[in-house]
Amino acid sequence: QVQLVESGGGLVQTGGSLRLSCAASGPAFDSSYAMGWFRQSPAKEREFVAVISWSGSSVLAVDSVKGRFTISRDNAKNTVYLQMNSLKPEDTAVYYCAAGSGPDVVAGTPPFWGLGPQVTVSM
Repeated sequence: QVQLVESGGGLVQTGGSLRLSCAASGPAFDSSYAMGWFRQSPAKEREFVAVISWSGSSVLAVDSVKGRFTISRDNAKNTVYLQMNSLKPEDTAVYYCAAGSGPDVVAGTPPFWGLGPQVTVSM
């Protein structure tokens, strides 16, 4: 009943930037949900990246992306964004959008997931 449609993945060189977006729709989506991003590569387990509260006033990001990635949202569009700057090869992964309660998103157990665009960062 909730769909998360993601876009913005691609291939960039080290130091480049990408902007991911995730638009939510469906009758079960609550605009008060926190929304966030996870990533997963073959060499790693799914990793929490960042989350933002419904109001946008509270954000949390994993240490490895702090200072480089910025999460934001536009509630009028039910969309969350992840601006990724100073990208590194270690950032290469499939990035999954998620929505749910704040604690559920942080814990990695949100009820709704996107399909995940690929982000590839070359040397």
